[in-house]
Amino acid sequence: MIASVSCKEKQTEISTNAVNDIVQVVYPLVNPIKENSATPRLFSSDSKLFMSWVFKMEEVAHLEFAAFDGKMWNSPFIVSKGKDWFNNWADFPTITESNKNILTTYLQKSAADTYTYDIKVNVYDDSLKKWKKNILLHTDGTKSEHGFVSTSSDEKGGFFVSWLDGRNTAGGGHHNEGHSTDGAMTLRTAHISAKGIISNEHEVDSRVCDCCGTSMATLSSGPVVVYRDRSEDEIRDISISRNINGVWTQPQSIYKDNWKISGCPVNGPTVSAFEESLAVAWFTGVNEKNKVQLIFSEDGGETFGLPIRIDTNLTLGRVDVVMLSKNEAVVSWMEQVDDETLIQLMKVNSNGSKGEVITLSNTSAERASGFPQIELFENKIFAAMTITSKDKPSTIKTVSVNIEDL
Repeated sequence: MIASVSCKEKQTEISTNAVNDIVQVVYPLVNPIKENSATPRLFSSDSKLFMSWVFKMEEVAHLEFAAFDGKMWNSPFIVSKGKDWFNNWADFPTITESNKNILTTYLQKSAADTYTYDIKVNVYDDSLKKWKKNILLHTDGTKSEHGFVSTSSDEKGGFFVSWLDGRNTAGGGHHNEGHSTDGAMTLRTAHISAKGIISNEHEVDSRVCDCCGTSMATLSSGPVVVYRDRSEDEIRDISISRNINGVWTQPQSIYKDNWKISGCPVNGPTVSAFEESLAVAWFTGVNEKNKVQLIFSEDGGETFGLPIRIDTNLTLGRVDVVMLSKNEAVVSWMEQVDDETLIQLMKVNSNGSKGEVITLSNTSAERASGFPQIELFENKIFAAMTITSKDKPSTIKTVSVNIEDL
Protein backbone atom coordinates (compact mmCIF):
# COMPACT_ATOMS: atom_id res chain seq x y z
CA MET A 1 0.00 0.00 0.00
CA ILE A 2 1.33 3.43 -0.93
CA ALA A 3 1.36 6.08 1.77
CA SER A 4 0.21 9.47 0.58
CA VAL A 5 -0.62 13.00 1.55
CA SER A 6 -4.34 13.39 1.07
CA CYS A 7 -6.30 16.48 0.12
CA LYS A 8 -7.59 16.73 3.67
CA GLU A 9 -4.09 16.53 5.12
CA LYS A 10 -2.78 19.29 2.87
CA GLN A 11 -5.73 21.54 3.68
CA THR A 12 -5.15 20.96 7.38
CA GLU A 13 -1.42 21.59 7.23
CA ILE A 14 -1.18 24.30 4.58
CA SER A 15 -4.56 25.87 4.00
CA THR A 16 -3.31 28.14 1.21
CA ASN A 17 -2.19 25.21 -0.95
CA ALA A 18 -5.20 22.91 -1.14
CA VAL A 19 -5.23 20.32 -3.91
CA ASN A 20 -7.99 18.35 -5.56
CA ASP A 21 -6.08 15.14 -6.16
CA ILE A 22 -4.13 12.84 -3.88
CA VAL A 23 -0.43 13.56 -4.28
CA GLN A 24 1.83 10.60 -3.58
CA VAL A 25 5.02 11.73 -1.87
CA VAL A 26 5.62 9.25 0.97
CA TYR A 27 6.75 5.79 -0.13
CA PRO A 28 6.80 2.76 2.19
CA LEU A 29 10.07 0.88 2.40
CA VAL A 30 9.98 -2.80 3.26
CA ASN A 31 12.52 -3.63 5.97
CA PRO A 32 13.79 -6.89 7.50
CA ILE A 33 12.71 -6.11 11.06
CA LYS A 34 10.59 -8.56 13.05
CA GLU A 35 7.74 -7.82 15.45
CA ASN A 36 8.61 -6.95 19.06
CA SER A 37 11.15 -4.41 17.78
CA ALA A 38 11.43 -0.73 18.67
CA THR A 39 13.70 2.33 18.96
CA PRO A 40 15.25 2.59 15.48
CA ARG A 41 18.33 4.73 14.86
CA LEU A 42 19.50 5.82 11.39
CA PHE A 43 22.91 6.80 10.04
CA SER A 44 23.95 7.30 6.42
CA SER A 45 27.33 7.06 4.70
CA ASP A 46 28.16 7.71 1.06
CA SER A 47 27.21 4.18 0.08
CA LYS A 48 24.80 2.82 2.70
CA LEU A 49 21.97 3.68 5.05
CA PHE A 50 22.37 1.99 8.43
CA MET A 51 19.55 1.27 10.86
CA SER A 52 19.81 -0.22 14.33
CA TRP A 53 16.99 -1.31 16.62
CA VAL A 54 16.21 -3.43 19.69
CA PHE A 55 14.37 -6.73 19.23
CA LYS A 56 12.92 -8.44 22.31
CA MET A 57 12.49 -12.21 22.57
CA GLU A 58 11.02 -13.13 25.92
CA GLU A 59 13.40 -11.54 28.44
CA VAL A 60 16.33 -11.10 26.08
CA ALA A 61 17.02 -7.82 24.27
CA HIS A 62 18.92 -8.01 20.98
CA LEU A 63 20.74 -5.04 19.46
CA GLU A 64 20.49 -5.57 15.71
CA PHE A 65 21.31 -3.56 12.62
CA ALA A 66 21.00 -3.77 8.85
CA ALA A 67 22.33 -1.73 5.93
CA PHE A 68 20.40 -0.51 2.87
CA ASP A 69 22.29 0.07 -0.40
CA GLY A 70 19.50 1.91 -2.20
CA LYS A 71 17.90 -1.26 -3.52
CA MET A 72 17.75 -3.79 -0.71
CA TRP A 73 18.57 -4.41 2.94
CA ASN A 74 21.13 -6.96 3.97
CA SER A 75 20.19 -9.55 6.58
CA PRO A 76 20.01 -8.20 10.15
CA PHE A 77 23.14 -8.67 12.23
CA ILE A 78 22.92 -9.25 15.99
CA VAL A 79 25.63 -7.16 17.64
CA SER A 80 24.88 -7.95 21.29
CA LYS A 81 22.13 -9.38 23.45
CA GLY A 82 21.34 -9.60 27.14
CA LYS A 83 18.77 -9.89 29.89
CA ASP A 84 20.18 -7.07 31.99
CA TRP A 85 19.79 -4.13 29.64
CA PHE A 86 18.11 -0.82 30.33
CA ASN A 87 15.65 -0.38 27.46
CA ASN A 88 13.94 2.98 27.26
CA TRP A 89 11.77 4.84 24.73
CA ALA A 90 13.92 7.99 24.92
CA ASP A 91 17.35 6.59 25.79
CA PHE A 92 18.21 4.00 23.17
CA PRO A 93 21.10 2.52 21.17
CA THR A 94 23.09 4.42 18.54
CA ILE A 95 24.85 3.39 15.33
CA THR A 96 27.52 5.28 13.36
CA GLU A 97 29.81 4.38 10.45
CA SER A 98 33.24 5.89 9.82
CA ASN A 99 35.33 4.78 6.82
CA LYS A 100 33.63 1.35 6.95
CA ASN A 101 34.22 1.02 10.70
CA ILE A 102 31.03 0.74 12.75
CA LEU A 103 30.18 1.87 16.29
CA THR A 104 27.09 0.84 18.24
CA THR A 105 26.11 1.51 21.85
CA TYR A 106 23.59 0.14 24.35
CA LEU A 107 22.80 0.45 28.07
CA GLN A 108 23.46 -2.33 30.59
CA LYS A 109 22.31 -2.43 34.21
CA SER A 110 25.15 -2.03 36.71
CA ALA A 111 23.13 -2.77 39.86
CA ALA A 112 19.69 -3.92 40.97
CA ASP A 113 18.33 -0.38 41.18
CA THR A 114 16.18 0.47 38.17
CA TYR A 115 18.14 3.54 37.15
CA THR A 116 21.71 2.41 37.57
CA TYR A 117 23.21 1.48 34.23
CA ASP A 118 26.36 1.82 32.14
CA ILE A 119 27.06 2.58 28.49
CA LYS A 120 28.55 -0.30 26.54
CA VAL A 121 30.26 0.18 23.17
CA ASN A 122 30.79 -2.21 20.26
CA VAL A 123 33.30 -1.34 17.51
CA TYR A 124 33.77 -3.09 14.18
CA ASP A 125 37.28 -2.63 12.74
CA ASP A 126 37.01 -3.00 8.98
CA SER A 127 40.76 -3.49 8.56
CA LEU A 128 40.62 -6.58 10.78
CA LYS A 129 37.06 -7.59 9.85
CA LYS A 130 36.50 -8.04 13.55
CA TRP A 131 34.27 -6.73 16.36
CA LYS A 132 35.42 -5.62 19.77
CA LYS A 133 32.35 -5.80 21.96
CA ASN A 134 30.89 -4.71 25.29
CA ILE A 135 33.48 -2.02 26.05
CA LEU A 136 32.66 0.13 29.08
CA LEU A 137 32.62 3.74 27.87
CA HIS A 138 33.17 5.59 31.15
CA THR A 139 35.68 5.01 33.93
CA ASP A 140 34.03 6.45 37.06
CA GLY A 141 32.76 3.13 38.46
CA THR A 142 29.72 4.69 40.13
CA LYS A 143 26.36 2.94 40.34
CA SER A 144 24.49 5.75 38.64
CA GLU A 145 22.84 6.71 35.37
CA HIS A 146 24.87 6.93 32.18
CA GLY A 147 23.03 7.32 28.91
CA PHE A 148 21.54 9.52 26.20
CA VAL A 149 24.47 8.78 23.94
CA SER A 150 25.11 10.60 20.67
CA THR A 151 27.88 9.89 18.20
CA SER A 152 29.54 11.24 15.07
CA SER A 153 32.40 10.14 12.85
CA ASP A 154 35.84 11.63 12.31
CA GLU A 155 37.80 11.72 9.06
CA LYS A 156 40.22 8.98 10.14
CA GLY A 157 37.75 6.17 10.79
CA GLY A 158 37.18 6.89 14.47
CA PHE A 159 34.25 8.24 16.43
CA PHE A 160 33.29 11.10 18.71
CA VAL A 161 30.81 10.26 21.45
CA SER A 162 28.92 12.29 24.05
CA TRP A 163 26.67 11.18 26.90
CA LEU A 164 24.92 12.24 30.08
CA ASP A 165 26.90 11.07 33.08
CA GLY A 166 25.35 10.77 36.54
CA ARG A 167 28.50 10.04 38.53
CA ASN A 168 27.89 13.14 40.67
CA THR A 169 24.24 12.33 41.36
CA ALA A 170 25.04 9.22 43.42
CA GLY A 171 22.06 7.43 41.92
CA GLY A 172 19.65 10.37 42.18
CA GLY A 173 19.41 11.00 38.47
CA HIS A 174 16.55 12.32 36.42
CA HIS A 175 13.99 9.95 37.89
CA ASN A 176 14.41 11.90 41.11
CA GLU A 177 12.96 14.93 39.26
CA GLY A 178 16.46 16.22 38.65
CA HIS A 179 16.90 17.30 42.25
CA SER A 180 19.48 14.92 43.63
CA THR A 181 21.05 16.34 46.79
CA ASP A 182 24.42 14.91 45.79
CA GLY A 183 25.10 16.70 42.53
CA ALA A 184 23.96 17.36 39.00
CA MET A 185 23.95 15.40 35.78
CA THR A 186 26.99 16.17 33.62
CA LEU A 187 27.74 16.08 29.90
CA ARG A 188 30.90 14.25 28.90
CA THR A 189 32.62 13.47 25.61
CA ALA A 190 35.33 11.08 24.41
CA HIS A 191 36.95 9.73 21.27
CA ILE A 192 36.85 6.05 20.27
CA SER A 193 39.20 4.55 17.71
CA ALA A 194 38.38 1.70 15.35
CA LYS A 195 40.42 -0.49 17.71
CA GLY A 196 38.04 0.36 20.54
CA ILE A 197 40.53 2.60 22.35
CA ILE A 198 38.79 5.33 24.36
CA SER A 199 40.66 8.60 24.81
CA ASN A 200 40.24 12.29 25.52
CA GLU A 201 37.37 11.86 27.98
CA HIS A 202 36.26 15.33 28.98
CA GLU A 203 33.55 16.97 31.07
CA VAL A 204 31.91 19.55 28.80
CA ASP A 205 29.26 20.80 31.25
CA SER A 206 28.93 20.11 34.98
CA ARG A 207 25.17 20.78 35.17
CA VAL A 208 22.76 19.73 32.43
CA CYS A 209 19.16 18.59 32.05
CA ASP A 210 18.89 15.07 33.36
CA CYS A 211 17.09 13.08 30.67
CA CYS A 212 17.01 14.99 27.39
CA GLY A 213 18.87 13.42 24.51
CA THR A 214 22.17 14.82 23.26
CA SER A 215 23.10 15.20 19.58
CA MET A 216 26.41 15.42 17.71
CA ALA A 217 27.53 16.39 14.22
CA THR A 218 30.91 16.73 12.56
CA LEU A 219 31.81 19.90 10.67
CA SER A 220 34.78 20.14 8.34
CA SER A 221 36.58 21.73 11.33
CA GLY A 222 35.53 19.17 13.95
CA PRO A 223 32.62 17.90 16.06
CA VAL A 224 29.92 19.79 17.94
CA VAL A 225 27.47 18.64 20.59
CA VAL A 226 24.09 20.18 21.44
CA TYR A 227 22.05 19.40 24.53
CA ARG A 228 19.52 20.81 26.99
CA ASP A 229 21.34 22.81 29.61
CA ARG A 230 20.18 23.47 33.19
CA SER A 231 20.87 26.61 35.18
CA GLU A 232 20.75 27.02 38.94
CA ASP A 233 17.39 28.76 38.40
CA GLU A 234 16.06 25.75 36.43
CA ILE A 235 16.23 27.43 33.03
CA ARG A 236 16.53 24.54 30.56
CA ASP A 237 17.47 25.92 27.15
CA ILE A 238 19.64 24.48 24.38
CA SER A 239 23.43 24.89 24.47
CA ILE A 240 26.29 23.98 22.16
CA SER A 241 29.97 23.15 22.64
CA ARG A 242 32.42 23.00 19.72
CA ASN A 243 35.67 21.11 19.48
CA ILE A 244 38.25 23.57 18.18
CA ASN A 245 41.71 22.12 17.55
CA GLY A 246 41.02 19.29 19.96
CA VAL A 247 39.62 21.47 22.77
CA TRP A 248 35.94 21.69 23.70
CA THR A 249 34.71 25.27 24.00
CA GLN A 250 32.83 26.76 26.91
CA PRO A 251 29.15 25.93 26.28
CA GLN A 252 26.96 28.74 24.99
CA SER A 253 23.22 29.06 24.45
CA ILE A 254 22.05 28.84 20.85
CA TYR A 255 18.96 30.93 21.75
CA LYS A 256 17.52 32.06 25.07
CA ASP A 257 14.00 30.65 25.30
CA ASN A 258 14.22 31.12 29.08
CA TRP A 259 12.12 28.01 29.65
CA LYS A 260 11.91 27.53 33.40
CA ILE A 261 10.77 24.04 34.29
CA SER A 262 11.39 22.12 37.50
CA GLY A 263 11.73 18.68 35.89
CA CYS A 264 13.16 17.27 32.71
CA PRO A 265 10.84 17.41 29.65
CA VAL A 266 12.52 14.36 28.02
CA ASN A 267 12.78 16.23 24.70
CA GLY A 268 16.33 16.87 23.53
CA PRO A 269 17.62 18.83 20.52
CA THR A 270 19.12 17.48 17.29
CA VAL A 271 21.89 18.94 15.12
CA SER A 272 23.02 18.40 11.54
CA ALA A 273 26.05 19.76 9.69
CA PHE A 274 26.88 20.69 6.10
CA GLU A 275 30.49 21.78 5.64
CA GLU A 276 30.74 24.65 8.19
CA SER A 277 26.98 25.25 8.50
CA LEU A 278 24.73 23.87 11.22
CA ALA A 279 21.01 23.43 11.76
CA VAL A 280 19.61 22.75 15.24
CA ALA A 281 16.00 21.72 15.93
CA TRP A 282 14.48 21.64 19.39
CA PHE A 283 11.30 21.67 21.46
CA THR A 284 10.37 24.28 24.04
CA GLY A 285 7.34 24.74 26.27
CA VAL A 286 8.12 28.24 27.50
CA ASN A 287 5.04 30.13 28.77
CA GLU A 288 3.12 26.85 28.48
CA LYS A 289 3.19 27.13 24.68
CA ASN A 290 4.66 24.10 22.98
CA LYS A 291 6.90 24.96 20.02
CA VAL A 292 9.35 23.28 17.68
CA GLN A 293 12.07 25.65 16.54
CA LEU A 294 14.88 25.53 13.99
CA ILE A 295 17.97 27.71 13.92
CA PHE A 296 20.90 27.99 11.51
CA SER A 297 24.57 28.85 11.91
CA GLU A 298 26.87 29.77 9.02
CA ASP A 299 30.09 29.73 11.06
CA GLY A 300 30.17 26.30 12.65
CA GLY A 301 28.07 27.19 15.67
CA GLU A 302 29.97 30.26 16.81
CA THR A 303 26.90 32.41 16.12
CA PHE A 304 23.29 31.66 15.20
CA GLY A 305 20.49 33.46 13.41
CA LEU A 306 16.96 33.82 14.74
CA PRO A 307 14.80 30.73 15.34
CA ILE A 308 12.17 29.68 12.82
CA ARG A 309 9.00 28.18 14.23
CA ILE A 310 8.19 24.81 12.66
CA ASP A 311 5.09 23.29 14.28
CA THR A 312 1.63 23.88 12.84
CA ASN A 313 -0.52 22.24 15.54
CA LEU A 314 -0.16 21.14 19.16
CA THR A 315 3.31 19.64 19.10
CA LEU A 316 4.90 16.90 21.17
CA GLY A 317 8.39 17.74 19.92
CA ARG A 318 10.56 14.59 19.46
CA VAL A 319 12.46 16.29 16.66
CA ASP A 320 15.08 15.27 14.14
CA VAL A 321 16.90 17.36 11.51
CA VAL A 322 19.01 16.79 8.39
CA MET A 323 20.83 19.48 6.41
CA LEU A 324 20.52 19.41 2.60
CA SER A 325 22.83 22.35 1.87
CA LYS A 326 24.44 25.23 3.73
CA ASN A 327 21.08 27.02 3.94
CA GLU A 328 18.45 24.25 3.80
CA ALA A 329 17.37 21.61 6.28
CA VAL A 330 14.61 19.05 6.68
CA VAL A 331 12.91 18.76 10.07
CA SER A 332 10.67 16.05 11.50
CA TRP A 333 8.47 16.35 14.57
CA MET A 334 5.30 14.98 16.16
CA GLU A 335 2.08 16.90 16.61
CA GLN A 336 -1.59 16.32 17.30
CA VAL A 337 -4.23 17.20 14.70
CA ASP A 338 -7.79 16.69 15.94
CA ASP A 339 -7.75 13.16 17.40
CA GLU A 340 -4.66 12.00 15.53
CA THR A 341 -0.97 12.08 16.38
CA LEU A 342 1.13 12.63 13.26
CA ILE A 343 4.80 12.46 12.34
CA GLN A 344 5.44 15.53 10.19
CA LEU A 345 8.22 16.55 7.81
CA MET A 346 9.13 19.91 6.27
CA LYS A 347 11.98 21.54 4.34
CA VAL A 348 13.10 24.91 5.69
CA ASN A 349 15.46 27.57 4.33
CA SER A 350 17.62 29.73 6.57
CA ASN A 351 15.83 32.78 5.11
CA GLY A 352 12.63 31.55 6.78
CA SER A 353 10.85 30.12 3.74
CA LYS A 354 9.20 26.74 4.24
CA GLY A 355 8.05 23.86 2.10
CA GLU A 356 4.80 22.01 2.54
CA VAL A 357 4.13 19.97 5.67
CA ILE A 358 4.20 16.29 4.74
CA THR A 359 2.69 13.66 7.01
CA LEU A 360 4.99 10.66 7.17
CA SER A 361 2.74 8.49 9.31
CA ASN A 362 0.12 8.31 11.99
CA THR A 363 1.52 7.33 15.35
CA SER A 364 0.71 7.28 19.04
CA ALA A 365 1.30 10.04 21.56
CA GLU A 366 2.37 7.42 24.09
CA ARG A 367 6.00 7.24 25.14
CA ALA A 368 6.34 3.82 23.53
CA SER A 369 6.17 5.44 20.07
CA GLY A 370 9.59 6.89 20.77
CA PHE A 371 11.55 9.38 18.70
CA PRO A 372 11.13 9.12 14.90
CA GLN A 373 14.40 9.25 12.96
CA ILE A 374 15.26 10.82 9.58
CA GLU A 375 18.37 10.60 7.42
CA LEU A 376 19.46 11.77 3.96
CA PHE A 377 20.58 9.06 1.53
CA GLU A 378 20.74 9.05 -2.28
CA ASN A 379 18.73 12.27 -2.64
CA LYS A 380 15.90 10.97 -0.46
CA ILE A 381 14.84 11.48 3.11
CA PHE A 382 14.43 8.13 4.84
CA ALA A 383 12.42 7.90 8.05
CA ALA A 384 12.10 5.16 10.66
CA MET A 385 9.59 5.06 13.49
CA THR A 386 8.26 2.71 16.17
CA ILE A 387 4.64 1.71 15.55
CA THR A 388 2.64 0.59 18.58
CA SER A 389 -0.79 -0.99 18.89
CA LYS A 390 -2.97 -2.10 21.77
CA ASP A 391 -3.44 -5.60 20.37
CA LYS A 392 -0.23 -6.14 18.38
CA PRO A 393 3.50 -6.23 19.19
CA SER A 394 5.47 -3.11 18.35
CA THR A 395 7.20 -2.91 15.00
CA ILE A 396 9.28 -0.46 12.99
CA LYS A 397 8.00 1.35 9.91
CA THR A 398 10.31 2.82 7.28
CA VAL A 399 9.37 5.28 4.52
CA SER A 400 11.09 7.60 2.07
CA VAL A 401 10.41 10.99 0.47
CA ASN A 402 12.16 12.32 -2.62
CA ILE A 403 13.97 15.61 -2.04
CA GLU A 404 12.24 17.22 -5.03
CA ASP A 405 8.85 16.55 -3.39
CA LEU A 406 9.67 18.57 -0.27
